[in-house]
Amino acid sequence: MRIRTLTKMALLTAAALILGYLDSLIPLVPSVPGIKLGLSNLVLLYAVFYMRPHETVLLMLLKVGLSSLLFGNAVGGLYALAGGVLSVTGMLLLKRIPNVSPIPVSTAGGILHIVGQCAVGCVLISYGPVLFYAPWLFLCGTVTGILLGVCARATFYGIERYERRRGA
Repeated sequence: MRIRTLTKMALLTAAALILGYLDSLIPLVPSVPGIKLGLSNLVLLYAVFYMRPHETVLLMLLKVGLSSLLFGNAVGGLYALAGGVLSVTGMLLLKRIPNVSPIPVSTAGGILHIVGQCAVGCVLISYGPVLFYAPWLFLCGTVTGILLGVCARATFYGIERYERRRGA
C-alpha cells in the first residue's frame, strides 16, 4: 500500500471513529435503544465511491474493530461486523451500476446493515424479540440511509466541483 493511500486510510478511519462517537451522543429515538444516525457511514460511502473495493472493506473492518475496542464491547462488535459486511457488500455491488446516485446506495446499505444485525440478534437472543423490533429498525435504517445519501450526494458534488476547478 502506498504512503498516500495509507495516510488517506488513517485519516478516514479517524474521521469514522470521531463521527461514530458523536453519533453515540445523539439520541435519535429515545424510546428505542440502539437506533443511530450512522454518521460514520458517510466515510464508508465516500470509500465506496472514491476508493478501491478492498480499501473500502479494510476501512469498514478498521472502523468496526476500533470502535468496538474503544467505545463498545465484543457482542456489539459482532452486530456491527455482520451489519458492516452486508452493508458494504451491497453498496459495492450497487455502485457497479453506471451513474448510480449515493442515495439508493446509502439506503441499501442502511437496510442491509439492519439485516445483518437482525441475523446476529436471531442467533444470540431469539427470533421473537428480534422480529418484534425489526420493523422499527428497518424503518429507521431506510430513513437514515436516505438522509445520509442526500448528505453524501451534496458532499460528492462539492468534491467533484473542487477537483474540476483544481484540474483546470
